[in-house]
Amino acid sequence: MPGHIRQRGKGTWELKFDLGRDPLTGKRQVRYVSLKGTKREAQAELTRRLAEAQSGTYVDPSKLSVAEFLDRWAQDWVSMNVSPKTGERYGQLLDNQVKPHVGALPIQKLRPVHLSELYAKLLREGGVDGGPLSARSVGHAHRCLRRALGHATQWGIITTNPAAVVSPPKVQDKEIQIIREDEIRNVLGKLKGHLHSIATLALATGMRRGELLALRWIDVDLDAGAIHVERSLEQTRAGLRFKSPKTKHGRRSITLPPPAVRELRALRKAQQEQRLALGLGKAPDDALVFPTADGEPRKPNALTNEWIIATTATGRRISLHALRHTHASSLIAAGIDILTIGRRLGHAKAAVTLNVYGHLYASTDDRAAQVIEALFQ
Repeated sequence: MPGHIRQRGKGTWELKFDLGRDPLTGKRQVRYVSLKGTKREAQAELTRRLAEAQSGTYVDPSKLSVAEFLDRWAQDWVSMNVSPKTGERYGQLLDNQVKPHVGALPIQKLRPVHLSELYAKLLREGGVDGGPLSARSVGHAHRCLRRALGHATQWGIITTNPAAVVSPPKVQDKEIQIIREDEIRNVLGKLKGHLHSIATLALATGMRRGELLALRWIDVDLDAGAIHVERSLEQTRAGLRFKSPKTKHGRRSITLPPPAVRELRALRKAQQEQRLALGLGKAPDDALVFPTADGEPRKPNALTNEWIIATTATGRRISLHALRHTHASSLIAAGIDILTIGRRLGHAKAAVTLNVYGHLYASTDDRAAQVIEALFQ
């Protein structure tokens, strides 16, 4: 692959080199590159580019901007490989936090320093109305950008991923919300109808909001006292959709305590009586456990709003997700092993469960020392 150097001015050089023939068109591929420096530096640059061309790692100079690439990535990869909800979240992060700040840069000129400056700026003024953006949100933007630029590297658009060598801002550990035993009685005592049933089942199983709203009566075995989690309900701007769990561990069976079985039996009976009173006949087995009044899926965001309004009357703002945390913390307090807890929660790995709830385990270092002491006796 021949090449040569031509001086264009004082300290300015033009590199010309041949990449061989285009495999599709058969035409010769000649490239020209201008740079400033000494002749020795120009010769070194020419040698480097020829070596890349020889090894197949050479990337053609491109005028593609960061924003243009991200649009292409969203169309060609995101739309085909992630759920609509995740794709929607990616779009929000890139449109609000990335494109306005570095979108105009040519993607091949994007450097780690640009991303460090971006994250610092977002922390200062990346929020609503120019206010600060949380470190957690900046971290989400970083991970999304790192994934996108990783594909740019795989596709040969850039040689290295600048986001891979930049660390997002550190996020302070956020204490998870757990409902106290006396608060549980207070909350359940003030809830009525479907909210009471949903809260009871969430406390009894640790199921996620979307899993509860996707639950069908065919998934419930009241005689065996068990629930089979097979899917989840997702809400996006495009509407509602049922989806399979992210991992094989998300599809699971959960044993129910007697109070939850009694709650579901009463709910099933009330629903059947209501349908008979309306002349609708017996509900099919695949009917939803927690539908709206007209039998349609209940929107997850609408349920959260209902929950906030209903629980505000208790005097303490309690999140719906706190029911899942309370379920896990109760099992930990009872001495249940981490693998069993992780399986009930649908975690893919025990490490996930430990990362969220590990701090709730009491220190057993003294007990460990006693066990080792016995080895010497």
